[in-house]
Amino acid sequence: MNLVYFDLETQKSASEVGGWRNKSAMRMSLGVTYATARQGYQIYLEQEVEALIQELRNADLIVGFNILGFDFPVLEAYTVFDLQDLPTLDLLQHVEAQTGRRMSLESLARATLGVGKTAEGVQALRWWKEGKLLPIAEYCCYDVKVTRLLHEHGIRHGEILYFNEQTQRKESIPVHWKPS
Repeated sequence: MNLVYFDLETQKSASEVGGWRNKSAMRMSLGVTYATARQGYQIYLEQEVEALIQELRNADLIVGFNILGFDFPVLEAYTVFDLQDLPTLDLLQHVEAQTGRRMSLESLARATLGVGKTAEGVQALRWWKEGKLLPIAEYCCYDVKVTRLLHEHGIRHGEILYFNEQTQRKESIPVHWKPS
């Protein structure tokens, strides 16, 4: 089974395109996948977006964080295919369904793995405007890695963790993800 972990960064912010309802106008700066079949990462620039979409279409399962709500809508500008129909596990949607709350990848990763993200999406936008693709690629690869590690932890332990601000403790979110 080929699991493809996926994340992308954009060229424009929501405010630059008239709001979050216009995600497809944000344009991809680059996308990153990690495929279990090849045991490695692939970085796609905007001009390689067709190859990225083909890799996603060939995956047995695509795993990401907010990919149904963000990454796929951004990619809609590049394809006639309905990416929402692809076999997908969106970790954010799962967490929200379990807890009734939206949580950041940062907070889940810190509580579960003891590591956080290396930057924020707004920094990736600055790098894009400065023409700095390498830091965007590194940041995006790290987000894919954190997503993969969080997913793998959930498979192994049947739970991921978050820090509850009210109780000031780590708490469990049960998950029932199947191994690849």
